[in-house]
Amino acid sequence: MSSNRQDAWSQDEDVILAEVVLRHIREGGTQLKAFEEVGRKLSRTSAACGFRWNSFVRKQYKSGIELAKKQRKQAKKHTPLVNKPHQETSFQPEIGENANEHFSMSSMIQYLQKAEEAVSNEAKAMLENKKLKDEISQLTHKCEQVESELKEYKSKFSLLEEDHKSLLTIFEKARKMALLQGNEEKVKFQMDKNGNLQRVNK
Repeated sequence: MSSNRQDAWSQDEDVILAEVVLRHIREGGTQLKAFEEVGRKLSRTSAACGFRWNSFVRKQYKSGIELAKKQRKQAKKHTPLVNKPHQETSFQPEIGENANEHFSMSSMIQYLQKAEEAVSNEAKAMLENKKLKDEISQLTHKCEQVESELKEYKSKFSLLEEDHKSLLTIFEKARKMALLQGNEEKVKFQMDKNGNLQRVNK
């Protein structure tokens, strides 16, 4: 049985083509499946069946097509989606129907890509936040060290300042004692254990 017939279509073949396509429309199938079924029955290619339908037979059955579509919609309303495991219109819309009404695989891929990008951005933000927290912790520790060192330097400076004032006081006392000495006798001074100067005569 050949599948590449080139002879003209008969009226009976047109009727078979129309009946199969209309049945597929009513049952929610695709026209491609209908053309394949007709091709097997009439020993013709599915492309030849599709061409015959779109170029001639379709025009003869406009009212039948509209009625089949209405019957399909009514069947959808009264039949739960779970009871249609073999329905293919969700992913294979019929020729001439609005593909936007059906599930779009490309839109789902775009949604998943955006979700993946959002998760990646969130992970990067969390990593950057952790780095900033670590840097803040290190800077805080350094500031505490600097403050401790500064406090120590201030304490040492205060002690040096007190020692300097004590030396100035001692020098001032020595100068006054030298001025009060009226004779030319040489006077020698020495510091006692309490840090006071006392005159020692030679």
